[in-house]
Amino acid sequence: MPFKKPHHTTDPHYIFQQAIEGSYLIKPKGLNIIWGNDDRYWNVQEDVAELIQVSWLEVSGAVPVIKGKKYKVRFHVRVKADGFGWNNIQVLVMAKVGRRGNYEFKPTTLKSDNNEVIIPSQNDLEINVEPDASDNLLHFGLYEVWSGKWKGGLEILNAEVIPV
Repeated sequence: MPFKKPHHTTDPHYIFQQAIEGSYLIKPKGLNIIWGNDDRYWNVQEDVAELIQVSWLEVSGAVPVIKGKKYKVRFHVRVKADGFGWNNIQVLVMAKVGRRGNYEFKPTTLKSDNNEVIIPSQNDLEINVEPDASDNLLHFGLYEVWSGKWKGGLEILNAEVIPV
């Protein structure tokens, strides 16, 4: 039996450049999802990635950006009514420019109410790409890896990277 990788890796066919230069819409299959190829933990489809259960939430991606511009990073998600493990924990949206850049982040708390939300829910996460940056790849992600709690019922609808 051939070895199946446990993690879902980016399929570039699901990363869409938008009308505004440097703007991207990333569908779930365009993201890296830790444990995303294991149906005990995730169900990754074209338009939604449904978290069944994990204790380590790590969903990430990367897109090229224009030097000298500022970008905001967002995730569109929904926590199903039967979602669990989200009480009293923070989910972080994080981003950095280049592999060696320093992460900036915004925390968000989620509720199991079956409503679509954009996170971070307060103030956008904005990242400056310096004009003299040595790298123009923006790395971003959605993380909850610190609590050790099992959580489930999260649906990731898409991610956006938008110039400000």
